[in-house]
Amino acid sequence: MAKKSDMQAQGVELIDLVIERVKADPSCISGFCGDRPLPDPKPLAQEVIARLTFPSGRPLPPSLKRWLAFDASWLADLDWFSLPASPSEPPIFTPRRIDQVVTDEFDELWGGMYEPLGARLDECFLLPGGSDSRRIYAVTDAPDSLSEYPVLVIDTDDLPYAAVMYPGFDIFMADEAGFALHDMGTYEDLFDDKRYAPRLNEHARHIFNSKQGIEIMDEEWGPVEFDANDTNEE
Repeated sequence: MAKKSDMQAQGVELIDLVIERVKADPSCISGFCGDRPLPDPKPLAQEVIARLTFPSGRPLPPSLKRWLAFDASWLADLDWFSLPASPSEPPIFTPRRIDQVVTDEFDELWGGMYEPLGARLDECFLLPGGSDSRRIYAVTDAPDSLSEYPVLVIDTDDLPYAAVMYPGFDIFMADEAGFALHDMGTYEDLFDDKRYAPRLNEHARHIFNSKQGIEIMDEEWGPVEFDANDTNEE
């Protein structure tokens, strides 16, 4: 395991460092399978970024604006939006409810279990990572003190589970680029890091009633209706 970084940068400053690393090594964000390198970044025009909002009308966070000024193709490949024909034209974001992301990534049975979370996490985008888990960028109505939205994790290995894993796109992208900010002992490890704990706790208070993570049986999850006809048997 890589040694944990002592980097202090966050927000746009951190994204600038990620961009410099990607320029030097386009494969650093290519993922475990090496299928997402970025040798040919495709930026959006600044005037386009200045007008962009999410479909809900919520503003883009500073880190995402800075990233899109460097490249839009990496997120387009993750189906965040379709790239416009011209960099002077705006992309159209295509968010999903969190339960729809789970359905698309796993199946309808798992997706149905996450439906109670979908009512309050209705503007989500998939990010790389996980086998039985997924990283999900969630645009909420309460960004943190840096005007950033959280990256959540959902896990289907045992009981359905969801947690705040990263305080923002900035920290996620730095980890993806190999800055070794997250030890990955547990999904919630960054809550023990004084650099990120204040931001993480802001998100946790808003989304999960101050819990770092919740399971399907927790009150914060909400009521789940099970279909007696649903079964894993053939």
